[in-house]
Amino acid sequence: MTRFAFTVEYDGRPFMGWQRQAHGPSVQQAIETAIHAVTGETAVVHAAGRTDAGVHGIAMRAHADVEKPIAPFRLMEALNARLRPDPVAILDCAVVPDDWHARFSCVGRSYVYRIVNRRAPLTFEQGLAWRVIQPLDTQAMHDAAQLLVGLHDFTTFRSAHCQSASPVKTLDRLDVAREGDRIAIHAAARSFLHHQVRSMVGCLAMVGMGRWTAQDLRAALEAKDRAALGLNAPPDGLYFLRAAYADADTATRT
Repeated sequence: MTRFAFTVEYDGRPFMGWQRQAHGPSVQQAIETAIHAVTGETAVVHAAGRTDAGVHGIAMRAHADVEKPIAPFRLMEALNARLRPDPVAILDCAVVPDDWHARFSCVGRSYVYRIVNRRAPLTFEQGLAWRVIQPLDTQAMHDAAQLLVGLHDFTTFRSAHCQSASPVKTLDRLDVAREGDRIAIHAAARSFLHHQVRSMVGCLAMVGMGRWTAQDLRAALEAKDRAALGLNAPPDGLYFLRAAYADADTATRT
């Protein structure tokens, strides 16, 4: 039995999310089906994160155990051939130790949320970004975002369906930057609550619109109450960007 680590890119629009669902297609199911087609084996694919319906992946990390002797490059090529026409691609494939786990070995996760701040409708980026037509004050958003960095009880920014044992998380980074009419919000932490990034982005957008002040954001955080949330941003603009591991060599194809 060989454990293979994958780096996966995917467009989340056709899927119910990463995790296999009984009521619709998922990224996990697509990869597991491809593995079965290539090897004849029923493998379970574990991921560093479980993105929601409509959320995308730039470099999701995942792993699966395969009995069939096969080189990583050959497995990657075969899976990509079988994954078509699903918008899922295996960017990298590596043999990793048997005790390496895409989720439990992960020591950090990064997301980016993309906003297009313009009145004109989206064409090429429809479903791939959140269009906000009101002018956004990016500096006010960035300054307010720093109130959320650090160790906090993020109950307000947590979905009612979140299964995390605790709402207390340490947010390592929350930066807002603009280039033209494109705004990128980068978030990094060891782990996130369900809907945490989208909830933070939605509230920062309210600050950018002038509907909230930084103090309103602070009050929402301190309320520790989901009812205090101002806005939950749509999934369209959210991308799983990177998973970090203590052993950087794990990311290298063998």
